[in-house]
Amino acid sequence: MDIYLKQTKLLDFNIPSIQNLIAEKGWEQLEEKEKIAAVYSFVRNEIKFGYNRSDDIPASEVLRDGYGQCNTKSILLMALLRALNIPCRIHGFYIDKKMQKGALTGITYLFAPNKIVHAWSEVYFNDEWVALEGVIIDEEYLNQVKDKLYNFNNGYIGYGISVEDKEKINICWQGKSTYIQSFSITDDLGIFNSPDDFFLKYNNTSSKLKRFLFDVLRRRINKKLDLIRGGICN
Repeated sequence: MDIYLKQTKLLDFNIPSIQNLIAEKGWEQLEEKEKIAAVYSFVRNEIKFGYNRSDDIPASEVLRDGYGQCNTKSILLMALLRALNIPCRIHGFYIDKKMQKGALTGITYLFAPNKIVHAWSEVYFNDEWVALEGVIIDEEYLNQVKDKLYNFNNGYIGYGISVEDKEKINICWQGKSTYIQSFSITDDLGIFNSPDDFFLKYNNTSSKLKRFLFDVLRRRINKKLDLIRGGICN
C-alpha cells in the first residue's frame, strides 16, 4: 500500500498550509472512518464547486483557491487522505459535456470538449476501494440546482450533476461509494496511482492556448456559480 501513500508534486501534503489545516481540525486524533468522513465533508462543502486555472494544480493551490471541480477536488482530497496515512488512488474517465449545461453556458460551453476529462478519488476502506465522486458538489449549490436538472436518457443532468434519480441523491459519506456525475461517463480511462500520472496523459487544458482561454473564461463561470449558490441566478 506504500505506493498509495506517497507525496507527489500535486499531492504536496507536507506543505505548511495543509499540515496546519490537519492540526487545526484535529483529524489525526480520529479513527479511520471518521478521518475519511471529516476530510470528505471538508472538501465537499468547504471547498466550493468551481473551476481552477487548470486540472493539474497542486493540492495546496486548490486549498488556497477555496473551490474546485472533479479533478482538482480529487487532488486535494487525496492529499489530505494520504497525509492521514489513508491509502487512495485516482480513477479517470471521459464524461459527456451535456451534464455541464447550466454551469457552463454560451462560449464557455462551446469551448468545452464534447468529452471532458473526469476523475474521482478512491479510498481503501474495509478491504475494498470506495469511490468518492460525491465530493464534487457542495450542499449549498446542490440545493439550488436539484430542481433545475433536466431529464435525459432515463436520468437527470445539468449544472455539473448527472444522476439516475434526482430524488435519491445522497452524497454524504457513510462508508460506501458516492456518485454525482457518473451517469454521464462515456469512457473508462483506468486507475492511476497518482493524479500526476493521470493528468500527464489526460488533461482538459493540455495546450498553452487552452490554458489561457480557460483561465479567462473560468472567472465568468465561477461568478455565475456563486450567483446560483446564492439563489440569485436562474
